[in-house]
Amino acid sequence: MGRLTALPTIDIDFMKPRRAAFQVKGGGIDAGRNGVGESISIEFAGGGALFCSYEECFVQKPEEHEYFNWIAARMDGSFRFANVSILTDWSGPFPLNALGVPQPFVGGITHSDGSTFSDGAGYSQATVTGIVRTAAAVGAGTLSIRIYGASRRLRWSDWFSIYHDDVGAVPGKGWRAYRYWESTFLGEGTQVVSGATRTYQDYDLAITPPLRQAVAANERLEFARPRCAMKFPTGFTLAQQIEGFWRANPTLQFVEAF
Repeated sequence: MGRLTALPTIDIDFMKPRRAAFQVKGGGIDAGRNGVGESISIEFAGGGALFCSYEECFVQKPEEHEYFNWIAARMDGSFRFANVSILTDWSGPFPLNALGVPQPFVGGITHSDGSTFSDGAGYSQATVTGIVRTAAAVGAGTLSIRIYGASRRLRWSDWFSIYHDDVGAVPGKGWRAYRYWESTFLGEGTQVVSGATRTYQDYDLAITPPLRQAVAANERLEFARPRCAMKFPTGFTLAQQIEGFWRANPTLQFVEAF
């Protein structure tokens, strides 16, 4: 098994896919049929696996061809891994700008002395983050969290991710993505975090897939562009495509790495 922590993250903005899809497959098993012929499904204790596709990406500039060639060189064979991002920019619980567009990130953050980088750019950070409120064991299907900066309640479902780091000599699972199918609102308030007063909401969440690794209280959650350690599915390879005017529209497929 390859290393699952400290992986590079594939840049979805640079790849410009026409479509992207994210789903969990294989979460249950057919346990036979009842008297009216309907199947009776049983959930796997470990849940299913996350599958992702970036479809019809746009490649034309020389560096874009280089980048896709790097992805193929790294990922072909399905034995090396990379972090893959889930697009939550439009649907996540992020603050809205004047036009009503969700803002998952805030940019233009200066150095401590008020200066920016030489090109005028500043730092950026997520507008919404969270932490684990109560430790949970590997395989847990419920998680108690605190979310900071959310513009709405956690109602139907949102993706988020947790970075499962190495624990001593035991390799960690790296970035893993989860979503909730039921949420229970516990309360809200304000808290000083790193010198700034932030609003928070507390929830108990029923999640899928179950936790890939045990988590401790205060471990960080990411709602902006959640990531997951993934690999190419068995049998999938990425060919370097070249069409007229050096344009290509490759499709990439990923499955959660184990």
